[in-house]
Amino acid sequence: MNELSPHSRQSVALHTPSDLGQQAVKDIAGALTVLLADVFALYLKTKNFHWHLSGPHFRDYHLMLDEQGEEIFAITDDIAERARKVGGSTLRSIGQIHRIQRLLDNDADYVTAQDMLAELADDNRRLVSFLRATHEVCSGYNDVATTSLIENWIDQAERRSWFLFESTRRSP
Repeated sequence: MNELSPHSRQSVALHTPSDLGQQAVKDIAGALTVLLADVFALYLKTKNFHWHLSGPHFRDYHLMLDEQGEEIFAITDDIAERARKVGGSTLRSIGQIHRIQRLLDNDADYVTAQDMLAELADDNRRLVSFLRATHEVCSGYNDVATTSLIENWIDQAERRSWFLFESTRRSP
């Protein structure tokens, strides 16, 4: 039996077979990893606003943001697993998320409900653009499994953005 020491096991490279080619694996896994950082950032901001929301529409907005947070979190594992399935690696820490995320955090002590919803609508629209760019990378390498998942995530993000936008509109 070939037993490895704990140190040796930590240095053994991940060798997931893939027919995509080395450059494709690097590009796809890299794009998915940055996307995953953005998704985690959006998830945490959505939950932050969910927890700190106040105002006359509290219940409706609170429930909407909870639902959206669950939907966002639900795709994190799929994104990470796609990176691994194609032969790459993915996020390893919160620090890595912080270093590569493109969506900005909001650490303000107080944000109005309308500003929260508007900011999340903008972030979801930005996420759509990141998803489209990642789709383009995957499509360029004929990674149809990843592109088909991304198409569903685009639809979800567009729906979230739409709901958030409509929730910020003033009645005539």
